[in-house]
Amino acid sequence: MADSQQISIQELIKTKIKEVPLKYVIDPEPAIPSEFSVPIIDMKTFSSSADAKASELQKFHSACKEWGIFQLVNHGLDGSLLEKLRREIHEFYALPLEERLRYKIRAGEFEGYGQNLIQNSGDQKADWTDRFYMITNPIRRRKAHLFPELPKPLRESLEGFITELQKVAKWLLGLIAEALEMDVKEIEEMFEDGMQSVRMNYYPPCPEPDKVIGLMPHSDGSGLTILLQVNAVEGFQIKKDGIWMPVKFLPEALAVNLGDIVEVLSNGLYKSIEHRATVNSDKERISIAMFFNPNFEANVGPSPALLANQKPIFKTMSMEEYVNGFFSRRLQGKFLDSMRI
Repeated sequence: MADSQQISIQELIKTKIKEVPLKYVIDPEPAIPSEFSVPIIDMKTFSSSADAKASELQKFHSACKEWGIFQLVNHGLDGSLLEKLRREIHEFYALPLEERLRYKIRAGEFEGYGQNLIQNSGDQKADWTDRFYMITNPIRRRKAHLFPELPKPLRESLEGFITELQKVAKWLLGLIAEALEMDVKEIEEMFEDGMQSVRMNYYPPCPEPDKVIGLMPHSDGSGLTILLQVNAVEGFQIKKDGIWMPVKFLPEALAVNLGDIVEVLSNGLYKSIEHRATVNSDKERISIAMFFNPNFEANVGPSPALLANQKPIFKTMSMEEYVNGFFSRRLQGKFLDSMRI
């Protein structure tokens, strides 16, 4: 059992532990309930009158500047597809451990099933989560032992979900270009056949939830992240004006948060939001996130369209260099701080 506990917290809690192992124990900042709610963007409004579209675009622009996150409603995703995907993810985490271990993270790699990697020894703490992370695009970068080997119902649901989210992400990126008054071709070429990945998060219940964190505070290194709640258990929190706030999701809404790449692209006008996940004592929490990044031939830096009247505050680097830098560090804080000039 000792080895399985190193790989899966889900297996660890089956032993009915009363205390959290020391490597998970932290002292997280408390969250404060807020009277503010995360902005809601209605995708349907953009196909209505010109005045309604202009008003919603301004609302979108403000959400990207002030929050870096919003909930997207009327996004057009098939409700039956989402229900099937939720069911298949539940069933994946209900598989016997030996079945899940077919996909375990291999030595020297970061894709696969297991716990988040601790990059260094010492006093670094581990997240209270079992995750399954894999690159899904470009298709040639898919690991042969991961996506193609998933149970067929889950694989098919994921393929449908990915296809639908690709359409949503392309539309959102076009909206970002419009709001920033960029040439839409610039952002389209940057993200064409870009690096995309999915992460299925399983946060087991914890006997001492106030002593652990499901996912350490961080901003995403992506351009965009789209998150779907698999079950209705809360635990997603954002840091706004220095205060941790819980986010209450609307049923069937997609949570969209801006990643570091969009903050760099906008030369700091838009903000990538720092967020974390918390856990509770009696319910598992499950979510799935999809990350959208530029292609590996692109450069990551401030858009030239925005530099006519301002100096760049971030360096420019190749996407390949950016990815290597991001994944060589602990998932904590903001990677883009290392790109500041």
